[in-house]
Amino acid sequence: MTSSTRNISVAPASSLMMRLGRLGPLLGLVLLMVLATALNSSFLSPANLTNVATSAAFIGIIAVGATFVIISGGIDLSVGSLAALTAGSVILIMNAVSGTLGAGWTTVLVGMVAALVIGALAGFAHGMLITRGRIEPFIVTLGTLGIFRAVLTYLSQGGSISLNLDVADTFAPVYYGRLLGLPVPVIVFALVALLGGLILNRTRYGRYVQAIGSSEQVARYAAIDVSRVKTTTYVLQGLCVAVATILYVPRLGSASPSTGLLWELEAIAAVIIGGTALKGGNGRIWGTVVGALLLMTITNMLNLTNIISVYLNAAVQGIVIILVAFFQRGKR
Repeated sequence: MTSSTRNISVAPASSLMMRLGRLGPLLGLVLLMVLATALNSSFLSPANLTNVATSAAFIGIIAVGATFVIISGGIDLSVGSLAALTAGSVILIMNAVSGTLGAGWTTVLVGMVAALVIGALAGFAHGMLITRGRIEPFIVTLGTLGIFRAVLTYLSQGGSISLNLDVADTFAPVYYGRLLGLPVPVIVFALVALLGGLILNRTRYGRYVQAIGSSEQVARYAAIDVSRVKTTTYVLQGLCVAVATILYVPRLGSASPSTGLLWELEAIAAVIIGGTALKGGNGRIWGTVVGALLLMTITNMLNLTNIISVYLNAAVQGIVIILVAFFQRGKR
């Protein structure tokens, strides 16, 4: 066999391995679903699959924003605390304005706008502290993780903040409603993921995010406004947290210091399971969606079976993060 023949035979094999690598998260999800079905046949029931997709929507929406942050070379550890503070603040705002505006959709819309503003401002603050203040993202978001949850604890006096019952009835369809036979959170998750994918892969901004994650110094030499682009990624993260919170508040109608606990762990896990490199520069929104579904499938499988205690779910997610990070060593 000549060297040229060997090169031709090696190239398709290498291309096949790369394609299988890209499909790794999806193949993992399929195998996990097969295992879950083997352990409990009710896993594939429409009601259970709908439950898995709805549960994945909250973390998935947040993870879409986290994908931009991580691709740009950053990290946000505060998303769970920000969700808790946003939920508590929105409930307080809606309770306050319902006396004047009533318990209808006007009050609910005020709450939704307030959530988006809070999320955007928190993301903007993160971006400015990181880019202008030149503080590591880990330190900034670790600090705000404590700040956000402490503020909510103060507002709730260590208890819970409950939504006015009449407003809660109006707000309920945002979580419990259906469109085209699908739960509203699932539809919103799909739209956010689609929009995120278009921004990342089809816009100049998306290319800038990936360029900065690959090499921030080279991006500066290419006349990219690194500070503006990185700040925008954190604003997008804040907006995604706000959208997830808007969907979450009608579910319980209350917020407490335990709201959103460990959501940052689940969001980061979904992103890296989906194939986004922890070192930045490369990532896929569709992979993040699959990662979120995979995590919720694990949780659902633990609930349906007695393999291990459901109380060890966070431990399983932590192990998954460590394993994926191990296999990503040196990957950019």
